[in-house]
Amino acid sequence: MQIEKKDIRALSKDQLRDFFVANNDKAFRGNQVYEWLWSKGAHSFEDMTNVAKTTRSMLENNFVINHIKVDTMQRSSDGTVKNAVRLHDGLVVESVLIPTETRTTACVSSQVGCSLDCNFCATARLKRMRNLEPGEIYDQIMAIDKESRLYHNHPLSNIVFMGMGEPLMNYNNVIKAIDMVTSPEGLGMSPKRIMLSTSGIPKMIRKMADDDVKFKLAVSLHSAIDEIRAKIMPFSKNFPLKDLREALEYWYRKTKSKISYEYVVWKGINDDKASIDALVKFCKYVPCKVNLIEYNPIDDGEFQQASEESILAYIKALESIGVVCKVRRSRGKDIDAACGQLANKEG
Repeated sequence: MQIEKKDIRALSKDQLRDFFVANNDKAFRGNQVYEWLWSKGAHSFEDMTNVAKTTRSMLENNFVINHIKVDTMQRSSDGTVKNAVRLHDGLVVESVLIPTETRTTACVSSQVGCSLDCNFCATARLKRMRNLEPGEIYDQIMAIDKESRLYHNHPLSNIVFMGMGEPLMNYNNVIKAIDMVTSPEGLGMSPKRIMLSTSGIPKMIRKMADDDVKFKLAVSLHSAIDEIRAKIMPFSKNFPLKDLREALEYWYRKTKSKISYEYVVWKGINDDKASIDALVKFCKYVPCKVNLIEYNPIDDGEFQQASEESILAYIKALESIGVVCKVRRSRGKDIDAACGQLANKEG
């Protein structure tokens, strides 16, 4: 019976050093291999050219590198790049490179499918197959960094966790991936350039605050009225806005980090004065900004983009209380619609 090999990237640097010592080799070999795995993004043990062949063979006999493969890549006329990423077990997730004049942003996935049931989101129609491992999340970012350098002549500048899945339902793996992205042994990116977007799980928002994370927080709000939000995002019945508000107040007290609200305005759902007034009130609790997101319809159903007049009414009301409000236009319209609202995010 063949024993399934462990992904070597599940080992810490210390564990790698211990492995080599246990196999009558030098501890520093662990440092070498660790650098190949993370900083250099090795896809195979054969890539590790400064490691002896006998050592590479030993690694091959004991471990695998479950690296992703960019299965298909689509490039939009506006510079947006969408990757269909095949995982080692054949499952596929999506990630997107979104360029602006001043930066390039990677929009990455954290789960295969999604744990939640947002009615407007294409990904929610896919059942959650599994969580992504830290290395699989990291690989998406490395692939987009290479594309940023190739197509836009500079390294990746920002990361948003707004792809497939709910990041807070895969908390430990997402945090490990972010730790490696921000480590000098990884990409060395500032955590201030990373934003995690959640649909709003109060307990986990509090945990992030307690863990003293340094990245930014975005919340997919879409309504500040419980009944409407539950229609848009049925799972939110378990997380009333009062609980979410208290968790966000806790977050701000602990981190002093302003929150971004992601908000789509839909025709006949949340484009009325009561919805605007409720959002204005909600925005007064914690320092925040609001991103009004242009919607990409996933069918001809009830979720359709609201009128420009409705968007302007939101902007006017929010700006009247000093809340910065930006409209995020959809990107990559000439390529296949990205999962969920991926293509709408500019970071």
